[in-house]
Amino acid sequence: QNWMKGMSYCLHSESHLDTGPIYVRENGKLHVVNQGAGGIQNVTPKTRPFRLFSRGFSVELCLNREDDRARRQRTDHFIFTYTKEGNLRYSAKSLFSLVLGYISDNVDHIDSLIGFPEQIAEKLFSAAEARQKFTEPVTGLRALQKFTEAYGSLVLCSLCLRNRYLVISEKLEEIKSFRELTCLDLSCCKLGDEHELLEHLTKEALSSVKRLLLKDNCLSDAGLRRMTAPVRVLKKGLENLLVLDLSCNPKITDVGIGYLLSFKKLNCLDISGTGLKDVNAVIKRIQMQIGLVHSTVPLKEFDHSNCKTEGWAEQTVLQWEQAVMEAIKPRDDLRSRRAALRFYGKTHRIEEVVKCKLVEAETKASGTLQFYKEKVQNCHLPLKKEVAGSRELKNNKKRALAEQEKERTSKQKHLCLTVEDWDLLNTY
Repeated sequence: QNWMKGMSYCLHSESHLDTGPIYVRENGKLHVVNQGAGGIQNVTPKTRPFRLFSRGFSVELCLNREDDRARRQRTDHFIFTYTKEGNLRYSAKSLFSLVLGYISDNVDHIDSLIGFPEQIAEKLFSAAEARQKFTEPVTGLRALQKFTEAYGSLVLCSLCLRNRYLVISEKLEEIKSFRELTCLDLSCCKLGDEHELLEHLTKEALSSVKRLLLKDNCLSDAGLRRMTAPVRVLKKGLENLLVLDLSCNPKITDVGIGYLLSFKKLNCLDISGTGLKDVNAVIKRIQMQIGLVHSTVPLKEFDHSNCKTEGWAEQTVLQWEQAVMEAIKPRDDLRSRRAALRFYGKTHRIEEVVKCKLVEAETKASGTLQFYKEKVQNCHLPLKKEVAGSRELKNNKKRALAEQEKERTSKQKHLCLTVEDWDLLNTY
C-alpha cells in the first residue's frame, strides 16, 4: 500500500495536465487511481462509447471494376456546364447516350448490324471512332467488318491513299474490308504487279469502282494482264470502270495497252509516261476500239483534286495515318547517333522517298497521253443545223456498225486464250 501511495503521489506531482483516470491491475483486479484524493479506489471503470473512426474521417464509395481497360475512356454520367453568371450546373445524360457509349465500348462483340437503322448506326460508328476502337489490331478489324457488311458505301464511298504505302501495308486487311467503293486513289504507292491489294481489285467486292488511279505504281504488262483477266473473259471485276489513270508506269508497253481495250465503258484514260513504242498506232487503236479521243489539253479528271476520302470512316483513315506516323518518328538515341556520325565525318545513308512531282515533270517533258470520250451535243445546236445534225447521225450509225463488225473479229481473237490466261482464271 505504501508503494501504491507513493506511485499516486508521483503521478500527481509530475503531471499538471488532465490525463484522465489511470487504471492499475493488482492481484487480478483492476483499480482506478483517484488523483484528486491521492488514493486508490476499487471501483469498476465507466465504459466510454466505442469509436471505430475519428470525427473527421470520411468514406468514399468506389465501384469494383473488373476490367479497367474497357472503362478508362468511359465518361461520367453527368454533363457539367457553366451559366452566364459563372455558376456550375450539371444535368444527367440521356439513356440513349449511355446505352450508345456502352455498345461502342463493346462494338467488337456485335453479331450483325444488317437491318439496323442507318441513323443510329452512324452515331454508333462515330462513338466507336471517338474511342479509337477501329485502330485496335484484332478487334478493330472485326468491328469494321460488321459495319461494312451492313452499310457498304455509307461507311466509305471514296478512298484516297495517295503516297501512303505504309498505311496500306499496316492496314491492308482493313482496307480490303471496304465494299462498294466508287473511287480509289493508289497513286505513288509503288505497289508493283504482285501486290495483294491489286489482286483484290479484281474481286466482286470492288466491282462498283468507277474511278481508279494507279499512277506511279511500278506496273507492267503482266500486272495489267492479271488485273483485266476477269473482265476480258468472265465479264466480272472492274467492268464498270469509267476513269483509269496508268501514267508514270514506264514498264507498260503496247502489249499492255491491248489488255485495256476490254474496258468498254471507259470515259477517260491516262497513259502518259508509259513505255510505248508506236504512239500513233496506240492512239488510233484506242480511238477505233473504245471510242476515246486523244486530248491535247490536260484533263481535269486526272488532277487528283476530286478524289478524297468520304464516308463515315473518314476520321478512321486519318487515325491510321497518325498511328503510322507516330511509329516511324525518329527516336532521341537515333538522333544522337546521327550527330556522332556527323562529328566524326561519317556519312549516314538516308533513303528518300521518290515524290510524284519528279515523275510529273518527266511526263510533262515527254508529253501527255490522255483520252476522253466525246459527247453528242446536237441538243445544243441551233434549229437551222438540224438537217446537218441528222446527216451526222446517219454517218455515226454507219461508223458504229463498222466498229461492231471489227469488235466481233477482235472478240474472236480474244477468245484464243493463252496458257497463262487459263492459269489466271483458275485462281479466281
